[in-house]
Amino acid sequence: MLQIQKIRTSQSEVITALAKRGIAAADMIQQILDTDEKRREVQTSHDQLSAEANAINKENGQLFQSGKKEEATELRNRGSELKIKTKELHEEQERLEKLLEEQLLQLPNTPHESVPAGKDAEDNEEVRSSGTIPTFTFDPLPHWDLASKYNLIDFELGVKISGAGFPVYRNQGARLQRALINFFLDENTAAGYEEVQPPHLVNSASGYGTGQLPDKEGQMYHTALDDLYLIPTAEVPVTNIFRDEVLRKDELPVKCTAYTPCFRREAGSYGRDVRGLNRLHQFDKVEIVQVADPERSYQILEEMVSHVAGILDKLELPYRILRLCGGDMGFTSALTYDFEVYSAAQERWLEVSSVSNFETFQANRLKLRYKSEGEPTQLCHTLNGSAMALPRIVAALLENNQDEQGIRIPKALQAYTGFNRIES
Repeated sequence: MLQIQKIRTSQSEVITALAKRGIAAADMIQQILDTDEKRREVQTSHDQLSAEANAINKENGQLFQSGKKEEATELRNRGSELKIKTKELHEEQERLEKLLEEQLLQLPNTPHESVPAGKDAEDNEEVRSSGTIPTFTFDPLPHWDLASKYNLIDFELGVKISGAGFPVYRNQGARLQRALINFFLDENTAAGYEEVQPPHLVNSASGYGTGQLPDKEGQMYHTALDDLYLIPTAEVPVTNIFRDEVLRKDELPVKCTAYTPCFRREAGSYGRDVRGLNRLHQFDKVEIVQVADPERSYQILEEMVSHVAGILDKLELPYRILRLCGGDMGFTSALTYDFEVYSAAQERWLEVSSVSNFETFQANRLKLRYKSEGEPTQLCHTLNGSAMALPRIVAALLENNQDEQGIRIPKALQAYTGFNRIES
């Protein structure tokens, strides 16, 4: 959530930044400022009347002690009137504070100055690419056919048990999943991330804290009886570990990694983008999260990007890194880099990771702050990234490493899988 102080002091800059997302925010910003001004006026009036009421109570007691009962009674009546008015002002102040929060919740984060303006993926900027796109002397099979041929993933069985988008991994397919999870976690912990195992359901406060609510409420699975949400990513529970915390500056950055299943309704998805593993309702992902000092957060973002790139290098997958334009960025992000791997049989790029800096947007909702000795508390910056999301990694590994006899396993994974090839 944007800080109201930022909107007050930098109104034109906020409007210009949100225009990069394709949002004409001038009217929304003015409504927010009008509400804020009314709230502050009411608060000032409330504080003045409260001060007057306190002074009257003190004077009233002195008058009674000195025997001036008539004057004391008159002051007491005035105090009663003030009590009613202060109560009314307090209720109005609470109403305006709630309205202000509701208005602020509708605003996405302001993009970083380096974010290009644009409306969709066509306007994203390629930062760099790595690896060689494989070529074949035969017609390569897409991963869903390879999964069937080598009995790795049963999509139809998943439909029987749950529905489309819930695959069942079998045999070497299940072992490959487990191998990738362990590989990713080992890579992350070796880079200094603390491994945590968070809950897979969260309360609404956690969803609001990281910005999934109210923005993505319709995309999250909700258990109505207990009012809990299945997590769309480990970012939600892991970042909420630090909700309402005040950290010491010398503790920063805090680095966490977690493996969780992820659950997304993916309403409105259709076509070839949802075939096989391309888009699922349940999938596995390993996440990295950092809580950082604002002065270092963009350096840390680049370090996280390099870390994810290193994992893809070890998996021997061709990839490219994109800086997302304003219109393609997530609601909470100030700057996002997407990683895409090349899918040889589908002949297209598949997103496998997003690495983002949210600046103070999440921290403001979370009330996540840090403090240096002798200085006031300040909001932290939060960052997160996929390291990695498994489905499209698996799709690319199967498609890119196939030959006419089977599928080769990258060397970095062989100690985890216990096999170097998948064959009939």
